[in-house]
Amino acid sequence: MFSGIVTDVGSVRAMADAPAGGLRLEIATAYDTGTIALGASIACSGPCLTVVDKGEGWFAVDVSRETADRTTLSEWREGSGVNLERALALGDELGGHLVTGHIDGVAAVEAAEPEGESLRLTIHCPAGLSPFVASKGSVALDGVSLTVNEVDGDTFGVNLIPHTLAQTTFQGCTAGRRLNLEVDLIARYLARLHSER
Repeated sequence: MFSGIVTDVGSVRAMADAPAGGLRLEIATAYDTGTIALGASIACSGPCLTVVDKGEGWFAVDVSRETADRTTLSEWREGSGVNLERALALGDELGGHLVTGHIDGVAAVEAAEPEGESLRLTIHCPAGLSPFVASKGSVALDGVSLTVNEVDGDTFGVNLIPHTLAQTTFQGCTAGRRLNLEVDLIARYLARLHSER
């Protein structure tokens, strides 16, 4: 479980075929990798991935073909920036919202417009996911917890404040960029309960 508060921006330092199929990614990080256990979960621009190897200043994860096909990870290249968040421990501050690291779909930036020192994004929701997005609710985009400003059909707006821009991979974000979208966990379960009535 995560909170959508990015604590490091790493980068892809190597990519190769994984032993069991899919991809193996090595990600450079400022984390003290001595404190990361093999088998630990780290959110990597949204998807929750398992650490399978590590060294000083880097860790490796295996990405299944399913995950690569359903996220933006198949588009990553060496040098791609990665929003990183280590899994929450009981008692940690929940600064964003409950995020599982299970991506619901890939959204697209329709517009990116400066608003003072902030950046306002208009996001196109993948088919079938817009009912889970509510004004003043929460979404995770590339692993970042964001508040939804408004919803209009299959699009919604978010505002990135200067701190968020400086601490994530959203600097220089433009129209056309594809983003890993995780809808709010509570909205997902409420919809499931409602559909069974």
